Amino acid sequence: MLKKWHLALFSVLLIALLAACGDDESSDNNSDSDGDITIKYWQYEFASKVNLMDELIEEFEEANPGIKVEQTTFPYDNYNEQVAAQVPAGKGPDVINLFYGWVPSYVDAGYLQPLPQEDFPHDQIEDEFFPLVEATKMDGEYWTIPTAVRTAALFYNKDLFEEAGLDPNSPPETWDELADYAVQLTKKNGDRIEQSGLAWEPAQQGHHWLRDGLTLQAGGQVLSDDRKNVLWGDSDAGLEAFEYWLSFPTDLGTSEQGFYTDDVTAFVTEKAAMNIDGSFRIGTLQNDAPDLNYAVAPMPGKDQKSTNASFWTNGITKDVEGEKLEASVKFLNFLTSEDVMERWLDATGELPAKEAVAMQDKYVADEIYGAFINSLPFANAHFFVDETKERDLVIDAANKVLLEGMDKEEAFNELVEKTQALYDDYWSDK
Repeated sequence: MLKKWHLALFSVLLIALLAACGDDESSDNNSDSDGDITIKYWQYEFASKVNLMDELIEEFEEANPGIKVEQTTFPYDNYNEQVAAQVPAGKGPDVINLFYGWVPSYVDAGYLQPLPQEDFPHDQIEDEFFPLVEATKMDGEYWTIPTAVRTAALFYNKDLFEEAGLDPNSPPETWDELADYAVQLTKKNGDRIEQSGLAWEPAQQGHHWLRDGLTLQAGGQVLSDDRKNVLWGDSDAGLEAFEYWLSFPTDLGTSEQGFYTDDVTAFVTEKAAMNIDGSFRIGTLQNDAPDLNYAVAPMPGKDQKSTNASFWTNGITKDVEGEKLEASVKFLNFLTSEDVMERWLDATGELPAKEAVAMQDKYVADEIYGAFINSLPFANAHFFVDETKERDLVIDAANKVLLEGMDKEEAFNELVEKTQALYDDYWSDK
């Protein structure tokens, strides 16, 4: 059954498209009382992003007299519910920041318009941006464009490495080494874990690590090239990745789901020695744990190199037209400029979406960002038909093993079957 926000999104947004036509605040009312064009920008509430966007909006307005940008933010957990609730009242955004995995749902709801090709030529996007941005190309159109992207890598606590007799300058590089290090870094009091060798949380980056990291590293494939068939179970690699992923809280005994609330909290409080996390976490660590002695290494691999990539991305809503559309296009071009991408990295830890910007020597050789930057060429952004539902299916599969004692292979086969059913339902009316 779809999540609450999806049910609201698919129904309410369609009503919104009709309601907006007669609303005084609809997009055909392009000017305010001073004659300025005002565009509304929405993003989720993440302090470093919000603060930087305030600065960027001020600069954009100075460079573009007659255009005003109003930023509105909402907590991540109810972002989509707010979209569905406010659009019918004519209070929705003109430019919206979305997690890339939500884009198919927004396109299906008729809420986004394709990026104008004269302003965002496809060949230019594909020449300048990392290929992973194609995850939001649907029906031959690009619907959104990102300022930044993220990859996942291995965070590790250098002090805890030294305490365990491990070289902090030689992090694990393979599956076997990661498992071995996790065991050595785990501290227990009887059966109770006091220090986790590897934080493990499916609801955070764990499901991405399984899908886009471990499975591809083992030589497997999750989706067919046409995005219609789930290939997770078509070779031994998928099950091998699933069993390895679950070995940390089961066979190895190094990890617990919900340990110290979640993996991020466990790592920040030095109760977890290692964690798989995204480059976006750098800003959080700089602000919340400035004294934490940590380093970042590329994702430990196996037969192939692969890591997860994801991104938040900006699109223009359906009914924006005329002068307001021109202003929105200018704003998107500003947000995807090289200067803004560099400043975005400094403020948030997210990586420039344009290859030429990201692959500068100063970033490639950076002690912290280098591991993420160097992973971009083999990073994979999974195409989600329903990001929330797909994540929940992975969590459910893990819980059936951990809480109900289900056989790992049985849980994996059920995961594949249910994921395929989700894709069949999505493509059935396309």
